[in-house]
Amino acid sequence: MGATRVVVIGGGIAGVSVAHHLLQLDPDLDVLFLEMEATLAHHATGRSAALLLENLGTGSIRALTSASLDYLRNTPDGLIDAPLLSHRPVLHVGTVRQDEAIDRMLAEGIESATTPTVEIDVDEAMRLFPPFRRDRVHRAIVEPASADIDVGGLHQSFVRGLRRAGGRIATSGRVDAATQDGHGWRLDTTEGSVGADVVVNCAGAWGDVVAATAGVAPVGLQPFRRTAFMVDGPGLDTTGWAFAGDIDHLWYLRDDGPQMFCSLAEENPSEPCDPRPRELDVALAIDRLNEATTLGIRPVNSAWVGLRTFAPDRSMVIGSEPDHPTFVWCVGQGGTGIQTSPGAGLLAAQLVVGVAPPQHSQTLTWLTLGPTGSGPAEDRDDDNC
Repeated sequence: MGATRVVVIGGGIAGVSVAHHLLQLDPDLDVLFLEMEATLAHHATGRSAALLLENLGTGSIRALTSASLDYLRNTPDGLIDAPLLSHRPVLHVGTVRQDEAIDRMLAEGIESATTPTVEIDVDEAMRLFPPFRRDRVHRAIVEPASADIDVGGLHQSFVRGLRRAGGRIATSGRVDAATQDGHGWRLDTTEGSVGADVVVNCAGAWGDVVAATAGVAPVGLQPFRRTAFMVDGPGLDTTGWAFAGDIDHLWYLRDDGPQMFCSLAEENPSEPCDPRPRELDVALAIDRLNEATTLGIRPVNSAWVGLRTFAPDRSMVIGSEPDHPTFVWCVGQGGTGIQTSPGAGLLAAQLVVGVAPPQHSQTLTWLTLGPTGSGPAEDRDDDNC
């Protein structure tokens, strides 16, 4: 009898993490990593704001972030060329009209089991991000343990681990149909047919589309647009500047070498697609940023849009489909897919190979699929192409 073949669909950070961890758990598996585009990480992964925020998301998201910290901070030897994390505080500011939002985020951060969010005075906020217009900063809170993530380095670490363990990568292979027979799954792709004993769906915004090709009911994934763009920096030494954002998620920005990375921070529904930026969205972001800062942003050097895909309860969907136990989901990463990728990939891989999650990760079992295709009620909270 041959090795069990697992096909992981989706070339982003979720899929490559699952594929890597599968072979770490069971080196005898035959793992094929399948991506529909010509390159890996073409969509959401390559368009991320690339932040580690321990207090972000639902309780289950925070648990997955906690489970990812060791990999992010102590990546196994030989998988990276430089550390994945660079410390950068995240600063949220509000005007006098935004007191309730400040209080709400502060309370959520204090209650977190990770690093508490703290309120700072206006002088400290100005020190952390000097371009603020002082009259626009009534209150400020900071997440002191946050960090920039080297997304390319993180993604490549999983790719290296996968390849070194004998995993295979196939690109330009969109799955058009998936059927079960007495021998497992047959995937009909644009590059030919592929057999599998287990299919892991890590297709991001296309997760429900992939499920439909296999006759599996959707879980209700909804992609949302988010616009980002680069502009010239202020020509100053920006060492130590925070990642700065409006408390109501109207904009955010940070220095990125000689440029500034900026976003409208919008959340507009979209179909799964390769979205393009809209001039009006970029113009609105520039207006908001110039109202809040003295940067005087004008020309845009480059712009793009990423899709952040959520399940209805805003927690991830990780686990086997009840009616198709060899069809495994790992989708719904929303805006936290980068920072949770080590923990989420490990959990999905453990479920595939039948290994119980470790004792310290028991809370992660919330995420396994129930009869309705989503996590339990206590985990739920809070455009076109």
